[in-house]
Amino acid sequence: MEIIKVPQARIKALRGDRGSVTRMLEEKLKASISLDKDGTVTIEGEPVDEFFALPVIKAIARGFEPRVALKLLNDEYGMKVIDLRDFARNAKTMARVRGRIIGEEGKAKKIIEDEAEVQVAIHGHTVAIIGELELIDIAATAVFKLAEGVPHGGVYLYLEKNRRRRKAEELKRKAGR
Repeated sequence: MEIIKVPQARIKALRGDRGSVTRMLEEKLKASISLDKDGTVTIEGEPVDEFFALPVIKAIARGFEPRVALKLLNDEYGMKVIDLRDFARNAKTMARVRGRIIGEEGKAKKIIEDEAEVQVAIHGHTVAIIGELELIDIAATAVFKLAEGVPHGGVYLYLEKNRRRRKAEELKRKAGR
């Protein structure tokens, strides 16, 4: 049995309308999921099923939609959580750091997602990234750079260079076949 706490703001996302999300997750994860009103989630099943269910539930708690969180069932995908408290001393600084990562009308977040081919969720004092294992570090570096105050243009250039390098490597692999 695994027990974790989900923020109040994410309980509805985990439960869904009349329990629809919880039922779908139970079917996909092959584990029983119970959710208390205080946000305590209990996962019961075979140990291996509990092991695979835990990161999916944690991803939903961090702000991802269930369909994105389910990508974590694929061995090639992972999740990295960045605690923004490492970059912010107080609430005002936290708001500034979060704002830099989100960008005007969500532009910075969208560019990170598109260029690094990942999904990003910003919830509370954390930024979570789900993607293929090799791409998570690229997105995390972009988030770190923005949190440290690097100009957006420099971060976008970093992301673009990495995307071009990945595409060139992919073309070389295809040509070498």
